[in-house]
Amino acid sequence: MIREVTGIRRIRMLYLQLLYRCNFECLHCFHGKRLQHADAFTADEANNLLTLMRDEYGTEAVTLLGGEPFVYRDLTQVVQYAKRDLGMQVEICTNGYRIERRLTEIAPDLDLLRVSLEGIGSTNDHIRKFGSYRSALSALEIAQRLGVRAGATMTVTSRNLEEVLPLARTLQGYGVEQLKLHCLRPVGNAADHPELLITDPAAYARLRGRLDAAELEIEVIVDEDLSEHGAPIACVPDGGPVEIERIEADPRGALTMSCKAVGKDSHAFWYDKLASHIDHRPSPTDELTLAVPDVVYGRV
Repeated sequence: MIREVTGIRRIRMLYLQLLYRCNFECLHCFHGKRLQHADAFTADEANNLLTLMRDEYGTEAVTLLGGEPFVYRDLTQVVQYAKRDLGMQVEICTNGYRIERRLTEIAPDLDLLRVSLEGIGSTNDHIRKFGSYRSALSALEIAQRLGVRAGATMTVTSRNLEEVLPLARTLQGYGVEQLKLHCLRPVGNAADHPELLITDPAAYARLRGRLDAAELEIEVIVDEDLSEHGAPIACVPDGGPVEIERIEADPRGALTMSCKAVGKDSHAFWYDKLASHIDHRPSPTDELTLAVPDVVYGRV
């Protein structure tokens, strides 16, 4: 259905939100009240979607998210199916809270562990959960010992803007290869915390300047909203592109092609989990927009 409506023939990566449930309630979480919802993929539903994406769109990589993917009961089954049966690159994005046992179990089939952090020490713990900073670093230590490549993510807010470089340098010491910086969007829990929003339009430019001058060993990837020119409008042209970087599936089965739609009820397609096929069911405000390439600082 995606091909027929848009002309897209290849989607490189699937971002698969396995469930809404999480053991954190972060101040900036885009899921907001949905964290309390029971929607989730069963292992069979997740594996069927992975198979469909590989067979129909040549999808070669999957990022497993939540909620918190490490509280998902069938995580090992999905990871092993994606890697061993489909030959996909497998990444997990996690809060890193007390994941050591399950991480050890899936390590042979995991290509990248990406841990979310929002600053150093108490800065991170205030936004995420008390004790989460030390737990995240412990998870990174375990990943190093297991030989699992590690990355990190950080949502840039008014509380942690000055800690981007200190965090990047700290992560270097744990063998982390890459730090992704995301712009805070006022959806979900963040809508209730406007104090986290950065209101100074020059703040991001200063951050980019510091990143340019820092000569970091870690690769820093800045999302399009933090880039010099901001996020361009990237609606699908007539005839559509042939290939896009990613598509994201939420626990209900809603598929979006832009992170700007995540956390909202704006979507272009639904994955029918029972019938294992994709339908086109646009909402009244639906806009089919595509993800824009991120900007990279530091080593290549």
